[in-house]
Amino acid sequence: MSEVFIYEMTIKEHHLDSYGHVNNATYVQILEEARWESITLNGYGYEKVQSTGIGPVILEVSVKFRKELKLREKIQVTVQTGPMKGKIGTIHQSILKSDGTVALEGYVVYGMFDLKTRKLVEASPEWLKAIQVI
Repeated sequence: MSEVFIYEMTIKEHHLDSYGHVNNATYVQILEEARWESITLNGYGYEKVQSTGIGPVILEVSVKFRKELKLREKIQVTVQTGPMKGKIGTIHQSILKSDGTVALEGYVVYGMFDLKTRKLVEASPEWLKAIQVI
């Protein structure tokens, strides 16, 4: 497992639904934002995906909603990647409220996708370094 990456943010008006809390689909967008921040800071962001033609593609997402998030709450989103097994990897994520309460737990299965061949490929050493498993 990699070290835990922590992404901090504040819940804004555009995150809310008509019930006054974060919309269920928005939670998944927040998880994605944190994943991209993590890999970008580790040298494998959008520009790297475009230059190499290889990047992560989500194969499965599972989330458990624990507590609602409301307007202007400050949250932390954790990202922790597991080792790659063949062409497949896993990521565990959580969204934590400011008091440390878990609002959401997420589990992502992904692969490395070749944009030209449109197939999964083995992870490169650059990718493994970016996700901190080597």
